[in-house]
Amino acid sequence: MSQVEVLPATCPIAVSSTFSDSFAYHDNRGSFSLVLSTSPSNILTKPNLSLPSSRNAENHVQFDDEKGEKIFPSLSPLFRGHPEIHLRNGIMKASRQAAANQADAEKAFFVADLSQVYCQHERWLKALPEVEPHYAIKCNPDPYVLRLLAALGTGFDCASNGEISHVLNIGGIDPSRIIFANPCKATSFVRSAAKAGVDKMTFDNADELYKIARAHPGAKLIVRILADDSKSICRFGIKFGAPLDVVPSLLAKARELKLDVIGVSFHVGSGCYDPSIYEDAVKRARTAFDMGTHAGYTFSLLDVGGGFEDGHFETAAGVLTNAINMYFPHRHREGIRIIAEPGRFYVSRAFSLAANIIARRAPMADGSIEEEHRTPGPKTDEPSVMYYINEGVYGAFNCIMFDHQVVSPYVLSLNGSFHHSTSEPLSLSSVWGPTCDSIDCVCKVAELPSALQVGDWLGFDNMGAYTICAASQFNGFEFSDIVYTASKAADEEVRRVLRRFAKDLEVS
Repeated sequence: MSQVEVLPATCPIAVSSTFSDSFAYHDNRGSFSLVLSTSPSNILTKPNLSLPSSRNAENHVQFDDEKGEKIFPSLSPLFRGHPEIHLRNGIMKASRQAAANQADAEKAFFVADLSQVYCQHERWLKALPEVEPHYAIKCNPDPYVLRLLAALGTGFDCASNGEISHVLNIGGIDPSRIIFANPCKATSFVRSAAKAGVDKMTFDNADELYKIARAHPGAKLIVRILADDSKSICRFGIKFGAPLDVVPSLLAKARELKLDVIGVSFHVGSGCYDPSIYEDAVKRARTAFDMGTHAGYTFSLLDVGGGFEDGHFETAAGVLTNAINMYFPHRHREGIRIIAEPGRFYVSRAFSLAANIIARRAPMADGSIEEEHRTPGPKTDEPSVMYYINEGVYGAFNCIMFDHQVVSPYVLSLNGSFHHSTSEPLSLSSVWGPTCDSIDCVCKVAELPSALQVGDWLGFDNMGAYTICAASQFNGFEFSDIVYTASKAADEEVRRVLRRFAKDLEVS
């Protein structure tokens, strides 16, 4: 094993009686422990977790573990280490800021592990080597995620003029890597796409064809067909997709308007929990391809959409591959490009959130002015304690309202310590956001330690999909900041591709 590294904590605590305990963390990559003291020399030790050298021999990049690496001048630095390290560093930083009476010191924050995004891409290439991913940036338009995926060679699924501009303004991304995958677009957006050189776009109705004929007659069109989305969390069929019996008339109208239709797309819905549905969708696409032939087109693109769930991905990939081989056998697949529009698959697990308990409501003990619930009372099905945190459904937890997600809080710090016993008494609790709206409920029921108090921190994993992208500043609450890291899983690989991409941008 390589020599043990000892790194100074990003924000060492110098506040008495705060975070004076130790914390040990274990996962399948090893373990580390946090040794926290009240002195400025507080250090982070990782006796069982080897990290890459702080100097990259190939690129000769000196890495400052405390300040991170500044790969892109306009973006935040990229740190090293497991997200758990930076969640706790962020809490320690908040403690220091609170001691200095800094406003909003306990602000909630994300930690994004770019290694997770990289590993998901490797997973995609292994399971679906013939299918080119076009990342659905509506899921999470994070600037680091977009640059990493661009560096890895993915395409991008954009749904608006703003999203197209967001991608192209990065630089180094050819417009041909973008599909304008919104079947119902504003005319001005179609014109802007033409001006930007974005030609591939979807349609599912005749009015869209008239619009495109006027605003972008050179577009490469993809007819979006209706797919069965009954096995998905978010269903799109109620809004988008042409039924198969309508497709022939749409293709005839496209021919009449002298428009070039190059292929077929479908979407089984976001968050598909039954991958078997892909077989029926591919079968329908095969029928639409045959309709294209009858209309005088030779289709060259099949877009299998999104809906890929992390937990079911390999199963979905197997079903999809078998369906493609069945309905588009190799002998007939020459000249056909297959793409997809994954979103949550890439980013869901890459982001974690730390939120501070800013208020608490609990039963008061007789004759006491303090809330007391350390002695477990009779068991009920109703939460006995209400915790209020500084993130809610109008912010990062909009995924609860709009994406039907269920989140699970866990304890990051308890009474100023990162360590708490597994035997700690639990109580049924509810978790609420910070706004004055009663619908701002993050978690209706959760079992949390009875000793949790105002100032403690809760963590939430799998917060990368449909969270940041739809957050608002309702009630004057600001967006949560993001700390970026690349964990051991693919640290050097992530840095290598990002450095190369940044260098290419400088040259171009």
